[in-house]
Amino acid sequence: MISAKTLTQEDLDSPSITPEQVLAFNGPTDGFLCSLNANRFGIEFLSFAIRDMETGTPLFQIDKNNTNAPPPSQPIDETAARTIQYDFPAEFLNFRTVGTKLVFSVGNKPVPNFRMIERHYFRDKLVKGFDFNFGFCMPSSTNSWEAIYDMPKLSDEEVEDIMKHPFETKSDSFYFLNNDLIMHNKADYSYQA
Repeated sequence: MISAKTLTQEDLDSPSITPEQVLAFNGPTDGFLCSLNANRFGIEFLSFAIRDMETGTPLFQIDKNNTNAPPPSQPIDETAARTIQYDFPAEFLNFRTVGTKLVFSVGNKPVPNFRMIERHYFRDKLVKGFDFNFGFCMPSSTNSWEAIYDMPKLSDEEVEDIMKHPFETKSDSFYFLNNDLIMHNKADYSYQA
């Protein structure tokens, strides 16, 4: 598997990672496979929400306008800016479907063939993977994307193991434009009773 530790700054600014490589990963990456500078199209995530589809119950919501982001003059911690920790209730592991809504803005260039590949792992085992195509986004636009995820059926033993090991469930989200990697985010998950 590709290691972020072996990539140079030039590799991170203009990565050559392909969707096919990402889809073959069998565990979370050990770092980021691109830098913040790789986002040459000015894509910015404005809000993200997760809900249980059966009951409509909100499970998580973040809005860029309601976070404690550092003022623009302060340096950005790239790891903190691209990593999120989720604390979900244990029953999340038994949901059949969850819905997500992502709102994002685009800079002053058109965004063709915007694609997200997300890989979720418990330790080094792939639990679920998703591959979405956002399609074309107009320049200087704000866009929203809603998706419904079918959750994997986990055994009682798997659920118990995941609950006993908070934050050992991880995901990598890779964003491509015309098959060029432009963004890579990570998440860690805890599921508690």
